[in-house]
Amino acid sequence: MNPIKKFFDSIEPDFSEGGKFAALHSLYDGFRTFLLTPSTTGKRGVHIHDAIDSKRTMIVVVLALIPALLFGMYNVGYQHYLAIGEEAGFWVNFWFGFLAVLPTIVVSYVVGLGIEFAVAQVKHEEIAEGFLVTGFLIPLIIPVETPLWMVAIATAFAVIFAKEVFGGTGYNVFNVALVTRAFLFFAYPASMSGADVFVRTGDTFGLGKGTLVDGFSGATPLGQAMAEGTGALSFVSPTGTPYSTADFFWGLIPGSVGETSVAAILIGAIILLATGIASWKVMLSVFGGGYLTALMYNAIGATAVMNIPALDHLLLGGFAFGAVFMATDPVTSARTEAGKWIYGFLIGFFAISIRALNPGYPEGVMLAILLMNTFAPLIDYFVVEQNIKRRKKRALTAVKAVR
Repeated sequence: MNPIKKFFDSIEPDFSEGGKFAALHSLYDGFRTFLLTPSTTGKRGVHIHDAIDSKRTMIVVVLALIPALLFGMYNVGYQHYLAIGEEAGFWVNFWFGFLAVLPTIVVSYVVGLGIEFAVAQVKHEEIAEGFLVTGFLIPLIIPVETPLWMVAIATAFAVIFAKEVFGGTGYNVFNVALVTRAFLFFAYPASMSGADVFVRTGDTFGLGKGTLVDGFSGATPLGQAMAEGTGALSFVSPTGTPYSTADFFWGLIPGSVGETSVAAILIGAIILLATGIASWKVMLSVFGGGYLTALMYNAIGATAVMNIPALDHLLLGGFAFGAVFMATDPVTSARTEAGKWIYGFLIGFFAISIRALNPGYPEGVMLAILLMNTFAPLIDYFVVEQNIKRRKKRALTAVKAVR
C-alpha cells in the first residue's frame, strides 16, 4: 500500500465527524487531495465546464509558468549587477534573483492559501486548487521591489473580494491575480510604476552590495516611450546602448519578474496548447487584435508610444504574458468558440489603445483583460442567441422546403 495513503487513512478518523480534530476536516482533506488522487468527482463549480481534474489542470499551468519564473529570477540578478556596474556569472545572477523573488512567492501563497483554507473550514467545504496558479502568478506580474506587506494586503483583498464573495474557485468573474495587481496599482501607484521599482537596487541577504552607477535608470522600454511624449522614439538600456527587438524577445530588460522574456513565455504557451489547457483561439486573437491595433496607431504616429513598431508592442510589457496566461483563464474568459475570437481580439485592441491614448499608464494589458472579464458573459450570450436564431432559420427553411 502507498505509505502516504496509509498514513492519511490512519489519521482520517480523527478528522472525521466525531473525531477530536473534526473542526479541521477541510484542512485534512486539502492536504490529502493535494498528495493523492481523490476518489470522488465534483458535481458543480470549477468542474462544471470541463471533465478534466482541476488539480491536474492547475499543476500543468504551474509547470508552464516555471520557464518565465526561472528566467525572471536570473533577470532580477542581471539587472541588479548591471545597476551597480559589476559583472556576475550566471549562477550569481540567478541566486540573487532567487532570494529576491522567493519571499514574494511565500507571502502570496501563505496569505492566499491561508484565507482559502479558513473559508473552506468555516463553510465545511473542500479546498479547491485554484490558488495554486494564482499564488504563482502574483509574484510574476508585479515589480520585484514591491514591499511584502503590500503583496499581503493586495492578495488578501483579491482572494476575498474577487473570489470568495462570488463563491470560490470556478465562480469568480475577474482574474484574481490581475485584481491583486490592479489593487496595488491604484492603492500604491508609486510602488508599481516609475524607473525605480523594476530593478532590485539594494542588496538581498547580503548579496550584491554596491552603489548605483552614474546615470543609471531602471525604466522599462514602455516607460521610456511614455516619458518621451511626442518626442523621437528611442529605447535605451541602463548602460546607454540601444535596445533591439531581439532584446525584447529574449527579455534582458527591466520589467515585472515573469513578463520580460517572450521566449520563456512561448515555452509556457506551447505546454498549455499541447495539453489543451488553454485556447489557441484566445491567444491568437489577442496577438492579432493587438498587432492590427498597433498598426493603426503607427499610421497616426502622433506620440512616441504610437510610433512603437507593432511587433515590439507585442513583445513589450505584459502583453505576451497576459495573452498566454491571463486571457486564457477558462473561468473568466469567453466559453463559446466564436466568443473566444471576439473576446481575445478586443483584449488586444484595448491593451494597445490604453497604451497609446492614456499618457499616465504605459501598460494596458491588465485593464484590458479585466474589462473583457466583465463582458465575457455578454459576448457568450449574444453568440448563443445568434446560434439559436440561425438554427431556427434553418429549421423554418427545411419545413418550407418539405411543404
